Amino acid sequence: MKTDESLYKSYINGEDACLSLLMERYGDRLTFYINGYLHDLHDAEDLMIESFAYLIVKKPSIKEGCFKAYLYKIARNLSLRSLDKKHRQRDFSFQDVEDEPDKKMFIEEIIQEKERYNSLHLCMEGLNSDYREALYLVYFEDMHHAEVGRIMKKSEKQVADLVYRGRKSLRKRLEQEGITNADY
Repeated sequence: MKTDESLYKSYINGEDACLSLLMERYGDRLTFYINGYLHDLHDAEDLMIESFAYLIVKKPSIKEGCFKAYLYKIARNLSLRSLDKKHRQRDFSFQDVEDEPDKKMFIEEIIQEKERYNSLHLCMEGLNSDYREALYLVYFEDMHHAEVGRIMKKSEKQVADLVYRGRKSLRKRLEQEGITNADY
């Protein structure tokens, strides 16, 4: 299997199919990462595409072993800009109105599922943004502290501290919500 960097270099040298391979490799994961900021899957998909479009237009020089971190850094910057823009224009959206639940599910199951989701979402949202981002990148994106450091502009030690403190803070928040059996 070709490395990310070799695929990117091949794309720069004219092999367009290599960019498609990179998009297949990172498209869904990058979309979910962006969705962690935006909480809107459609906008997250658009920004994922925009992240790759940046690579197409700018064709930046990327160091060996840094492609993934560079791509996520682009996505992070685009996400933060998008959030800033959204905060300036608060509009009501009918997409926020939920659909009718599946009739086969019992109402108790629906309520319990929503409560668990809301508790976790509330706990994660209540975390310091650096803690939340470090936890997401390390545990959901399976990145090393060095890669996360490049994205967040922090040292490996700072990232390790963020992960440790983030886990501790999340544990405390989950316990406050009555969730004591979560795997930490």
